[in-house]
Amino acid sequence: MTMPTNREIIDDLTFASDEMTDFVGLRARLAAHADREGLLDVSYRTMDSPIGPLLLAATPAGLVRVAFEGENHDDVLVELATAISPRILRSPRGVDEVARQLDEYFAGRRRVFEVPVDLQLSRGFRRAVLQHLLEIPYGVRESYAVVATAAGNSRAVRAAGTACATNPIPLVVPCHRVVRSDGTYGQYRGGPAAKHTLLTMEATG
Repeated sequence: MTMPTNREIIDDLTFASDEMTDFVGLRARLAAHADREGLLDVSYRTMDSPIGPLLLAATPAGLVRVAFEGENHDDVLVELATAISPRILRSPRGVDEVARQLDEYFAGRRRVFEVPVDLQLSRGFRRAVLQHLLEIPYGVRESYAVVATAAGNSRAVRAAGTACATNPIPLVVPCHRVVRSDGTYGQYRGGPAAKHTLLTMEATG
């Protein structure tokens, strides 16, 4: 068997790189065409962050989902295709700006997100909880009891906790700012380490 030369290896790698570039370009053109023709209902992208890779997804109405690595991004995309629309593609529309603002947030340069959100994945009391969460300022913590009262039902403390734990748009809808009455963190979709990181960052920022 004849071993390939260095030149042949380099040529093969260059060809593979060109093929990948062509594929990425084709995918971008398809996404742009789908957007222009009104065929794209959900766009998404991923980004790196200090708390792990994040999946960002948006509809024409706004950011609809932020998913942590532990949620399995492929499973989340299937859920979005089922709950919202199968017309879902990797595209910068509606998510590149979110990624930029999240980068600023993690770098300590942003305290308020200025992006539209789409709360269609939450309904009833849970949506009322999320709407209140948007009003909790950077660095401020509220108890689940306070959140339940603000959302319209002071007795629904456990339901408020569930709404926070299942929040489809963490970070931008800051459920990490809600803690138990005794000060302990409580549940978080991204895990306890992520919640600790976020609260510590905001406390020292």
